[in-house]
Amino acid sequence: MENLGDSVWSAAVLLFFLMDPLGNIPVMLSILKGIDTKRQRVIIARELFIALGILLIFLFAGKPLLNFLHLEQEAVTISGGLILLIIGLRLIFPQKHGPMGQTPGGEPFLVPIAIPMIAGPSVLAMLILMTQSQPGNMTNWFFALLIAWALSAIILQTAPALLRVLKERGLIALERLMGMILVMMAVQMLINGFKVLFAG
Repeated sequence: MENLGDSVWSAAVLLFFLMDPLGNIPVMLSILKGIDTKRQRVIIARELFIALGILLIFLFAGKPLLNFLHLEQEAVTISGGLILLIIGLRLIFPQKHGPMGQTPGGEPFLVPIAIPMIAGPSVLAMLILMTQSQPGNMTNWFFALLIAWALSAIILQTAPALLRVLKERGLIALERLMGMILVMMAVQMLINGFKVLFAG
């Protein structure tokens, strides 16, 4: 039981890092600039639940999708590692418009907060990888996703307060740290994928 708990929490931490709520705060607040604070919270809550629905679809339909595309586990592991590596490097060496590219202004719906800021391609790819590599642990992955989403929801709902406390430099430092951890996870995933690939 202890190992099962460990797998849930380790998966939750990984998904949380991929959602990158701390790194998304400055971009999200710039998108919601000029909107009343109460309305901002309503918009954020709505986008969070939209993102959760999308994440759950990928969690439970990811394996059938891979089977339909005839993709093997090694391909998913290596491609997932590459995606993690790219996202991690973008967090460490940020682009002008953030890790997810340029985002439009105005009141958002679905894009860009729900997709790709919360339910981004790296998170969706990781959910597919998790269900493909260990399909018997769907309950674990479900709870891991809920934990990661809940933590992200709490942070995003308190975004204005966090920005006041940590300031922009503090958020940037945390984002760099998350990027370093993602790069290390990505390298380990690539090593695991190539080990299986060349084992035969």
